Amino acid sequence: MASVHTDTSADPTASVAPPRRRAERRRTFADFLTQYVLPLVALAMLGFAGWYVAKTRPITNNPPPPIEPARSPYAATLAAAGIVEAQTENISVGSATPGVVVQVLVKVGDAVTAGQPLFRLDDRQLQGELAVKRAMVSQEKSELIRLEAEPRKEKIPVIVAQVNEARTAVIREADALKRTEETFARKVTTEQELIARREALAGAQAKLDKSQADLDLLKAGSWQYDRDVVSESITKAEADVAKAEIELDRLVVRALVAGEVLQVKVRPGEFVGTPPNQPLVILGNIETLHVRVDIDEFDIPRFRSELPATAVPRGNLQVRYPLKFVRVEPFVIPKKSLTGENTERVDTRVLQVIYEFDPVGLPPLFVGQQVEVFIDAGTPPAPGA
Repeated sequence: MASVHTDTSADPTASVAPPRRRAERRRTFADFLTQYVLPLVALAMLGFAGWYVAKTRPITNNPPPPIEPARSPYAATLAAAGIVEAQTENISVGSATPGVVVQVLVKVGDAVTAGQPLFRLDDRQLQGELAVKRAMVSQEKSELIRLEAEPRKEKIPVIVAQVNEARTAVIREADALKRTEETFARKVTTEQELIARREALAGAQAKLDKSQADLDLLKAGSWQYDRDVVSESITKAEADVAKAEIELDRLVVRALVAGEVLQVKVRPGEFVGTPPNQPLVILGNIETLHVRVDIDEFDIPRFRSELPATAVPRGNLQVRYPLKFVRVEPFVIPKKSLTGENTERVDTRVLQVIYEFDPVGLPPLFVGQQVEVFIDAGTPPAPGA
């Protein structure tokens, strides 16, 4: 790089120019923040991020379950869910007729017998209809008594008097006709007067015949067929009374079997209708409890009724209730009783098996309580056996 040489010989008075220096800027507060504060803040945020990540990192723990799960006592087990029910099954009692409940006659826990009233509906309208129908029965019976008492003795003299009056009229008209015939023979009266007298005699004779017939009918009494008609009317009226009494009795809902009241869902003043699946009172015989077990259709081939079974209630999984086989309901149905497990299949069908158990000496179980059921699967049968 060539150096720059300044020629000063042309102007001896000119002096050499000083070299140019870099201008210096005054430092500000923004420069201080940029150079020192922002790096410190960045380091602090980086440290906080590392601490937060370490603090919120998920920790996988495998704590022991608060309650030891139920374990099967059998080597080969068929597990199923069951629900406790009454020996007679849970009987849902409803009302056959709609109406307003005026009286509830039982409470939960009461022992009832067959035919005992449970609750009663308003019956004022049917009571009025029953009174009218009973009055109709009394009216028809009175009519039959009246017919059977015919003839009324006081009516006979009246009809006899009418007969005598008609006979007198016949005699009078006969005498008048005889005189008219004699005068007609002497040509004193006209033929027209003779004809009029004959017609008058015929009319009087007809009245006499009618009066005599009325007297004979009265003395004969009532007709048997009339009495039969009234008797049938009485039968119909009594049938109407019986029907009204049945309708009235249906307003009192009764227990059809002996048992214990498990639940009451009706109160005085409520209107109850007749829709299906609306239980108002639930009854059941709980002297012996049953367990209804749902066996999955995939486990049906492994089920054997002669092998033992055990029930374990939820919440007390260390207590076992020995079960005794009662029956199988041989109709596979869609699964309805759900346990709430996440792995539970709901798109399946189940075979319902009924067991009984005796809780004597063990904690009590209640109707509707769910239990885990373990059934001994035994040794599977040989193929083709």
